[in-house]
Amino acid sequence: MKRQVPDPRELLDLIQFKKPELNARNRRLQSALTIEDLRRIAKRRTPKAAFDYTEGAAEGEISLARARQAFTDVEFHPSILHDVSEVDTSTTVFGGPSAMPFGIAPTGFTRLMQSEGEVAGAGAAGAAGIPFTLSTLGTTTIEGVKAANPTGRNWFQLYVMRKREISYGLVERAAAAGFDTLMFTVDTPIAGARLRDKRNGFSIPPQLTASTILDAIPRPWWWFDFLTTQKLEFASLTETGGTVGELLDYAMDPSIDYDDLATIRAMWPGKLVVKGVQNVPDAKRLTDLGVDGIVLSNHGGRQLDRAPIPFHLLPAVVKEVGHHTEVALDTGIMNGADVVASIALGAKFTLVGRAYLYGLMAGGRQGVDRAIAILSEQVSRTMRLLEVGSVAELTPAHVTQLQRLVPRAVPHP
Repeated sequence: MKRQVPDPRELLDLIQFKKPELNARNRRLQSALTIEDLRRIAKRRTPKAAFDYTEGAAEGEISLARARQAFTDVEFHPSILHDVSEVDTSTTVFGGPSAMPFGIAPTGFTRLMQSEGEVAGAGAAGAAGIPFTLSTLGTTTIEGVKAANPTGRNWFQLYVMRKREISYGLVERAAAAGFDTLMFTVDTPIAGARLRDKRNGFSIPPQLTASTILDAIPRPWWWFDFLTTQKLEFASLTETGGTVGELLDYAMDPSIDYDDLATIRAMWPGKLVVKGVQNVPDAKRLTDLGVDGIVLSNHGGRQLDRAPIPFHLLPAVVKEVGHHTEVALDTGIMNGADVVASIALGAKFTLVGRAYLYGLMAGGRQGVDRAIAILSEQVSRTMRLLEVGSVAELTPAHVTQLQRLVPRAVPHP
């Protein structure tokens, strides 16, 4: 092998120094390539109680772990020799467009995660052309979200409260603000046992204890933002003192029934979607009643632990009612490939909650933009590697749900 003295000019061509990024927020967000990367950044920057409220689920957190495992247990089946130089990720859901087959799910107490809260989420969703959903327990008003996302699609998630007039007033305000879809939530008769929150003493507003102060020392920016921005304002509740469990119990009512659904249906001028469906018979009954859509969800694993896995339930529900109503899905989505798998198995749309909040905690509005960009890139890349040119081309033939949890046979007496 012949050797030669390196030419300095050739070395300069081979070695190109990257221009340093001086902005610390930009630098850390640019380093995030996955939602898990954003999660690690968020954990470093957010007090434990606030981070655990986002991260945690009910009791042993089995439902959430199973939901995420279900997406891991997927095998894709790509086609070949299809032109995917361009792919169309857009879809139509609940009567309107979305640039991606996912939107932002409703999340409570959002400004406690990071002070920009729902304003960052709504603004980022509007910029990306995807829907944003405001929770009844959100920390920005209906009108504030409309101002942050004036031309985009805003949806409102409704808890029917013990004081029905509060819920009715929220429905009227959302309609007046131009929200086009109402998500009537049915999986929260009472609050689930969120043990992380109890152990952390998580309350609204945050209460200072010795452990809270020690946890705050390496995160002064969070406390500076919290203390120098406007007081927390909920979308509905005027009383904000107390533990999270007390607030949830105030907002939820175990007596709600189909009559309440009919009352809200009569009041609401837009699309009515029922969120929290967890079995086929309920999906069929709601479809027969004429709802505009259902969301298969176990509330992110935050209500009944060991609840059904929405992704596993999806094929059966789509088979039963998919030709008559639109079926959406949430819980456990952490990758654009999870979104693609859901659409392939018949979901019309998906919602992401924690994935968006990790971005928010990692970098405010820019962090949400980054989370949406990561998921969007993953959706587009997965579609290209499957060699499908549009969301409409995804079919069950592209996905196999690998089997891990199998019901045991019931012995005959």
